[in-house]
Amino acid sequence: MMNGSTGQRSGGRGRVRAASLALGLLAGALTATAAGSSPAAALTPPVAITADDLTTWQTNGIVWSMAAGDGVVYAGGTFSTLRPPTAAPGTDEQPAVNFAAFDAATGAPTDCSLSFTISSGTATVRALALSPDGETLYAGGQFGAVNGVGVSNIAAIDTETCTPRNDFKISVTATVRALAVTDDTVYLGGDFTSVGGQTRNSFAAVTTGASLLPFTANADEVARAVEVTPDGQHVLLGGDFFRINGTTTHALAVVDATTGQLTKAYPGFIHNNSTVQDITTDATGFYTGNEGTGGGVFDGRIALNLNTFEQRWRDTCLGATQAVAVHSGVLYSGSHAHDCSSMGAFPDQPRKHLLAQSVDDPKLLPWFPDTNDGIGEPVGPRVLTTVSGGGRDHLWVGGEFTTVNGKPQQGLTRFADGPDTGAPWVPNVSLSTLTPGRIDVNWQTSFDTDDGELTYRIYKDGSSTPVHTTTASSVFWDRPQLTWTDTDVAPGETHSYRISASDGTNTSAKSPAQSATVASSTEAYPARVRSDGASLYWRYDEGTSTFAHDSSDNLNNGFLRNGPAYRQTPAAVAGPSTAIGFNGATEYAYSNRLHAAPSRFSVETWIRTTTTRGGKIIGFGNLTQENSTRHDKQVYMRNDGRLVFGVQSGGARTVTTSGAYNDGQWHHVVATQGPLGQGMTLYVDGQARASNILVSGNENLPGYWRVGGDSLSGWPSRPTSNFFEGQIDETAVYPTTLSASQVSAHYALRNG
Repeated sequence: MMNGSTGQRSGGRGRVRAASLALGLLAGALTATAAGSSPAAALTPPVAITADDLTTWQTNGIVWSMAAGDGVVYAGGTFSTLRPPTAAPGTDEQPAVNFAAFDAATGAPTDCSLSFTISSGTATVRALALSPDGETLYAGGQFGAVNGVGVSNIAAIDTETCTPRNDFKISVTATVRALAVTDDTVYLGGDFTSVGGQTRNSFAAVTTGASLLPFTANADEVARAVEVTPDGQHVLLGGDFFRINGTTTHALAVVDATTGQLTKAYPGFIHNNSTVQDITTDATGFYTGNEGTGGGVFDGRIALNLNTFEQRWRDTCLGATQAVAVHSGVLYSGSHAHDCSSMGAFPDQPRKHLLAQSVDDPKLLPWFPDTNDGIGEPVGPRVLTTVSGGGRDHLWVGGEFTTVNGKPQQGLTRFADGPDTGAPWVPNVSLSTLTPGRIDVNWQTSFDTDDGELTYRIYKDGSSTPVHTTTASSVFWDRPQLTWTDTDVAPGETHSYRISASDGTNTSAKSPAQSATVASSTEAYPARVRSDGASLYWRYDEGTSTFAHDSSDNLNNGFLRNGPAYRQTPAAVAGPSTAIGFNGATEYAYSNRLHAAPSRFSVETWIRTTTTRGGKIIGFGNLTQENSTRHDKQVYMRNDGRLVFGVQSGGARTVTTSGAYNDGQWHHVVATQGPLGQGMTLYVDGQARASNILVSGNENLPGYWRVGGDSLSGWPSRPTSNFFEGQIDETAVYPTTLSASQVSAHYALRNG
C-alpha cells in the first residue's frame, strides 16, 4: 500500500550503508520584479517541508535505518543511549541498545524498548521495514538476539506489544542491509551467501512466516537497497554488484517479484566505481541515491519511470548520496554534496548534506537545512523517512551527524510541513553617489533556507513605510546585487536607508542604517572607469558585510570572505571612497557570477603593501570557497615585491616587472591581453613595465574573478603566500584591451 501524500510505502523501508556523500544544488539566477509585484510565499513550491529543525531526542551513535507508520518512527543503528534534545553527550541519558521508537509529532521516545545484541563483535541494526498493515516491524543487521531472544541477523517485532515474534526465525549468514515487505513476503539484501541453509547471494525472499521462497536474484557483490514496485510485480535492487544471476547489470536491476529473474538490466548505466545506496518509489517513478569512489564517478541521484524502467533524469553533483525519500512530488536526499558545478550550481566547497529536487526535474530546489559530517566515516545523513503525526507531515533524518543547522543535535532530526519559523538573512546594503542628483541603493540579495524568492522593502530616513518593494530570487551560492535609484533627492542632502527581506511569513530585521550625501558633481576617476567599459567595478565602500557592490551598472557584485578590514583610508584615489585590507592568509573577494573566459580582457586595481611574502592580487579561478584547481589571467606579487602577470597558453606564460612595489605606497596596476601583436602588457603607475606581444591566448574555461588570494601552485617565482597582505582599491575588469593612453589617463585622475 502506498501513502498518497508521501509517495512512500506506508510501512517504511530499510536503508543502507555508504562511504562518501554529496549534496546537489542548482544555480538560481536572480530576477527582480517591480514594486507592487506579488510578495514571496513562505515556501517556494513544490517544496512543502520547512528547513526549520524540530526538537528531537538524540542518540549517542549512528542511526543507520528508520521505518515509520501510525505516528511512530522506529530507528535502528549503532548506539547505546538516548538523551533529550538539548542535552550534551553523556548527560540525561537512558539506555537504548541499537534501537528506539519515537512519537513522530513530538520527537520523544515511546515506551517501546528493544535491545539488539550479539555475542561477539558490534551489533547494529541496518534495516527496518513495517508490514503494510503496520502490525509487524522487520529488522535486519548484524545481531544475534533481540531482548535476549536468539535470532540470526533478521527479526520480526510485534508492534502492539513491542516484543520479538517467536514464529519468525530463519538463519541469515551475514549482515542484512536492506528490507522491503509486502502482505506475504519479506525481501532482504545484504552481505549474506546463505538464507535458511540454502544458497542466496546478497538478495533473498522469505514469507512473513520465515520460510525461504524460490525467489533467486544472486549478486556477485554486496546488496544495499531493495524496494518493491507499487504494483507488487517487480523488485528494484541496488548495491555494489556487477551481475545478477550471471547477467551483467551494475549497481541497479529490476527483477520479477516472484522468481527473481531479471526484467531490466543496466549494463554501463552507472559508473563502475559507483554504487546504489538507496532506492525509493512514488506512484510513477523510482529514485536512486548513488555513491562513487575516485575521480569522475557518479555520486548523484537518478529518477526513472516505473512504466518503462528508463531514466527520467539524473544529476551529477559530487558528494555521495546515502538516502532518498519522496514527499508531495519532491525528492529529498541526504548526501555530502560539495561540487554541483556540472549542474550549473555551486563549485567545490564545504559539504552540504540535505537537498531537494522535483521528481520531474533535477534542478535543486531552494531547501537547504544542513548537518555536519559527524562521527563514524563520517558523511552526515544516512537515512530519511516520511511520516504523518500530530496533524503534520514530517521528514525524519538519521545518520552520523552531531549538529543540525549549526546547533548540537546528534543522530536524529526532523522537519515538518509547517510552521515556517526561519527568517531570511538581513540584507547587506551599500550606497553609491557616483551620479550627481541621485542615490543608488545597492544590496546583496539575502538567503532563506527554504525559500528562494524573497520580498525586499526599502525604508528611507527612518520612515516605517517602504519607498520601494521588489521581489527577487536567490540561493546561497548565487546572491546577486539589486539596485534601486532614489531620484527624490537634491545635491547636498543626506539620506539614510534600511532594507528588510521577507519570505511572506517571516521578515528579517531591517539592515543597519546607511547614509549618503547626494553629489553635486561627477567624480573624475570612477566616471572614466565606467565610460571605458568596465564590466565589474568594486570600490570597497561597504561596512562590515560579505558584499562588494558593483559600480559598473552590470550588477556584477562580489563576496567578501572571512572579514577583511573594511573602509580603509586613505584610499587610492581622491574622493569619499575607501579601500579594503586583506590579511595575507584567509581574506579575499570573489565574484558572485560565474564568467565565461574572456578572449580579450583588462584587469585593473590599486595596491599598497610592505609584504615580503607576496601573494595573488587578482585572478580568474574555478572555485570560490576553496583554493582554485585551475587559475589563470592573474597578477601576483613575488616575495621581492616584483609583479607578475600570467596566463595559461600552452603552459604558464608570464611577464614580470623589473622594479619592486612593496614600498608601502599606493600603486596602480593594470594587466591587459589582446590579439597577436598586442599580447600581454603589465602596467604600473600609468607606464608599461613588462610585455610579450606574442601571447594572445588564455585558458578557455569559465571561472570567477578573485581578488586578494587564490592558489598559485605551479606558477613561476611562486611567492611564500597565495594571499596578498595589504590594501586593495578600485578593482575593475574590462572585456576589452585597454590602450596605453587609457591606462595613463586613469592613473592621472588619481588626484581628482
